Amino acid sequence: MKKIEGHLHLVRSIAGLNGKGRMTPLGNGKTIWDDGTVIKLIPDGWGDDNFTAESALKVMKANEVEKAVLLQGSLNGYQNYYSYQTVKKYPDKFVAAFSVDPFMDNAMEIVRRHVEDLGFRAMKFEISQGGGLHGYHTPFRLDTNPTIGRIFHFVADYPGFVVTVDYGDYSQFSYEPEAIVNLAALYPKLDFVVCHLSFPNADHLDRLENALTQWKSYSNIYTDISAIQDIEEEQGPDAFPFPRCQKDVALAKEIIGAKRIIWGTDSPWSSTFNSYTNLATWLEKTDIFSQSELEDVLYNNAERVYFKKENVAAMVNSTDPSLKIV
Repeated sequence: MKKIEGHLHLVRSIAGLNGKGRMTPLGNGKTIWDDGTVIKLIPDGWGDDNFTAESALKVMKANEVEKAVLLQGSLNGYQNYYSYQTVKKYPDKFVAAFSVDPFMDNAMEIVRRHVEDLGFRAMKFEISQGGGLHGYHTPFRLDTNPTIGRIFHFVADYPGFVVTVDYGDYSQFSYEPEAIVNLAALYPKLDFVVCHLSFPNADHLDRLENALTQWKSYSNIYTDISAIQDIEEEQGPDAFPFPRCQKDVALAKEIIGAKRIIWGTDSPWSSTFNSYTNLATWLEKTDIFSQSELEDVLYNNAERVYFKKENVAAMVNSTDPSLKIV
């Protein structure tokens, strides 16, 4: 069954930043944060201290993944320009979102460049306290902060623009499912994708139900189900096909429906806990979805949300003015 990977990270140069400080590569796929935390970021065979587009294409081909959505996050460091270069090189295989720290002095200049000059039609807000902006900024709200409001006012001029948000789990200041509702109502021509199914816990499904029920009436709110295996601590071959995750996804289908769920993995990091093959095939080993619903979750929904023809064309046809020779 054909697939679109809805949540993939390329790593041209490791440049992670979060509440643990900066990240430095150690080789063999391992990295170290400034506070001394060591993690295995890249699976064996995917890259020593990077995960390039060419490596990703090999993984995708081996797992019958046709295309992928390239997102940015603080874990790897923003790979905005490399993602742009990748889409220009492989326009039939990738679409990309960019990220920016909205509290930087030149944030709006960066936003304008990526949208107007480079043709990005998606952006990622990695605001989680554990891995993103809330780890090194005073708590803020996506829906009421005036600095961030400038960004939304700008992208509102691009119907079909996609805003992807990772707000972490309920224990973090960054957890804002209700902010997504407010934004979806304020900007009905934008699409919103919440990463990681709002950080579920199969032992506390009422919390997930609360978030999903808030989103139910807004057809422009979607969720991806990447990394929920990591979140539910279902790791290794014996955990497949992830019974706790099955409970989470079944609830999502019940409340918001199969057409608003996007499959993804959050690789490369997630593929250090479970094989990419297992992450790519687990839904096919369950009875959560019918055949047509599975086609939506694995392919059609990402195609409809991220690969809008006009959005793809905006980047494919773009020319970076910074590279023009005067």
